[in-house]
Amino acid sequence: MAENIMTVNIVTPDGVVYDHHAKLVVLSTIDGEIGVMAHHAPIIAPLVIDEVRVRRVDKPHHEDSIAVNGGFLEFSNDLVSIVANSAERARDIDLRRAEYAKQKAEDTIKVAEEKHNVDELARAQVSLRKAINRINVSSHRN
Repeated sequence: MAENIMTVNIVTPDGVVYDHHAKLVVLSTIDGEIGVMAHHAPIIAPLVIDEVRVRRVDKPHHEDSIAVNGGFLEFSNDLVSIVANSAERARDIDLRRAEYAKQKAEDTIKVAEEKHNVDELARAQVSLRKAINRINVSSHRN
C-alpha cells in the first residue's frame, strides 16, 4: 500500500496550509486540469486561481478542498509541493467575508468599466475570481 502514497504540501508566505498523505491530487494549471498520483513523472507547472482537491490516504472516501490563488506545483519523488501567495482550506474560509469581497469586486468592475480604467478592471477581475473560488471551495466543507 505504501508504494501508492504521496505527500501533499501547500505553503504560502504565512506558512504551511496543508500537509497530508494522499492517493490523488487534482488541480488546475494554466494548461488545464491535471490529476497527480504516486509515481507520476516529475512536473513543474504554474497554477491558476482554482480549487485543489486531495484524496487522502486516511479518509479514502473524502476529498479535502483547498482554495489556491495561483502559484506553482512541483512534483517529484512522490512529493506534491504547491507554493501559492494565498491558500485556504474549505473549513477555514469565512463565507461572509468571501461574499463581501465578491460584491466589492463586482462594484469595482462596474466603476472601472464606466471610467475605462483598464488597470483597475484587471485587478478587480482577479479579485472577483479569488472570491468566487473561495465561495465555491467553502461549499465543500465536511
